[in-house]
Amino acid sequence: MSAKGDISGDSIYRNGVSPFSLEVPEAPGVPILIAAPHGGRSYSPGLLENMRQPEYSALRLEDRHVDQVAKAVAHATSASLLIAHTPRAMIDLNRSDQDVDWHMIIEGAPAKATPSAANRRSRSGLGLIPRRLPIVGEIWRARISQTELDERIETIHRPYHRALAQQLAHLRDRWGAALLLDIHSMPPLGNRRAGEAGAEFVVGDRFGASSDPMLSSRALSYFSTENRLVAHNRPYSGGYVLDRHGMPARGIHALQIEICRSLYLDRQLSEPTARMASIVKLLSGLVRTLAEEVTQMGGAQQIPMAAE
Repeated sequence: MSAKGDISGDSIYRNGVSPFSLEVPEAPGVPILIAAPHGGRSYSPGLLENMRQPEYSALRLEDRHVDQVAKAVAHATSASLLIAHTPRAMIDLNRSDQDVDWHMIIEGAPAKATPSAANRRSRSGLGLIPRRLPIVGEIWRARISQTELDERIETIHRPYHRALAQQLAHLRDRWGAALLLDIHSMPPLGNRRAGEAGAEFVVGDRFGASSDPMLSSRALSYFSTENRLVAHNRPYSGGYVLDRHGMPARGIHALQIEICRSLYLDRQLSEPTARMASIVKLLSGLVRTLAEEVTQMGGAQQIPMAAE
């Protein structure tokens, strides 16, 4: 079966596009949910009109076309799939709904908010509503109202995380354990040392807080066995998604997988190339490898009982 995100009203998406979609196979083949929170490319006309340099800013805010990678991997492995259609420019689903850069809000910070409430990313301009980027500077021509902020949180952010939590709980209940693979893409990393190329993949587990260490170890080993350059937690250990949904003690694990964009996009890091197929095949193998571990953790049979 499949389900789509539901929004109350059409003030944000007048074109009728849902903020996200959840696809669940009738008989999930693995206890894994693949998600792509930064893959959204459904820009409303109003959003684009308010952006100073929409083509540049959109390209750098998005995990460009990683939703296509995630979808192909999910279909190849019978994994559940949650894809954001809302662009990160509108609201960042990998940030807490409290992580607001109040410079973006017309009314400013409420009395209860304090400067210490914002973390480093928010202060740098990449909070819940991204405000600025290197080179471009300020992204927006005008700020938004508190009412608009509240609407984005209530109709996009909270439903997305509610759907994510519910599907992970459903998989855990069926299999005894579940794993979230939060798929992102990153710009090419610089050399780690002189003469040593940067990582092509980064496995993040919030330094062990969001997942059983065995799953991170298997993921790192898998990439190494496939002769891929991989790093662990540096420079990306994961964000709000892993903080909120990774609960190893409750049988729900979460890993973030960063993919170098040069592996599947063109030289401008804009459009997919034929190399995307090999990345899909590689990540499909990762899903199957991790599924074996998760299944053993949950003590479930390889093929779960049919849903009632």
